[in-house]
Amino acid sequence: MNVITLCLDFGNTRLKYGVFKNDELIDSDGLMDHSVDTIKKLLDTYKPQRTMLSSVIHHDKKVEELLHDKSDLILLDSNVRLPFSTPVGKPESIGADRLAISAYAVTFYPNKNNLIIALGSCITYNFVNKYNYFLGGGISPGMGMRFRGMHEYTARLPLINSDWQFPLVGYDTRTNMLSGVMLGMAEEINGIIRRYEEKFLNFNVLLTGGDSVDFACHIKYKIFADPALILKGLYAISKYNHENKS
Repeated sequence: MNVITLCLDFGNTRLKYGVFKNDELIDSDGLMDHSVDTIKKLLDTYKPQRTMLSSVIHHDKKVEELLHDKSDLILLDSNVRLPFSTPVGKPESIGADRLAISAYAVTFYPNKNNLIIALGSCITYNFVNKYNYFLGGGISPGMGMRFRGMHEYTARLPLINSDWQFPLVGYDTRTNMLSGVMLGMAEEINGIIRRYEEKFLNFNVLLTGGDSVDFACHIKYKIFADPALILKGLYAISKYNHENKS
């Protein structure tokens, strides 16, 4: 029996969806908005039996009603079953995106220490040990936030977009900012990985986010880079909940 699952990720920076046929990701793309009409078109196109919604924004609750009416909906919130434990101070405060990528790690790299790094509005560092305990990690400003911060908190620095064609030694304001932000992020990530390596020795490094492929070549360690990791993590949570219904 073929089961179609539609996973929706409403993030701060991007809105995206992934369609899974059984365990295979068969389609994914960004969304222009999260309106009821947009979601209805997805449902009409793919006719999923199951849906999974992760949202860190204020979305229209009618979207949830529509998904619930047209499919077997699982909402990623503090009540959802997870394939790992969260022995942290306030588990309900863990972002939905961090839950999803941690679920991916323990599902596809079980019984291993995993450091999952997500590049979005913020960079999040998420560590799940080999006993499937999410121990926490770290959060720092993402690329867009760094560019906007320099523009908004100075009088003369412009607001620029990312561009991987820049020299190590910038020759004007724009290339100085590109080198500082983008190489600075790469060195931050390398430094954080090194600190984890000193403490935990053996672990996987997983990298995701829209810029993960470009950043991968600047990381000095062996990593697994997958821009669709969050969507695959949402699918893993959906499957886990359906297989463990009480």
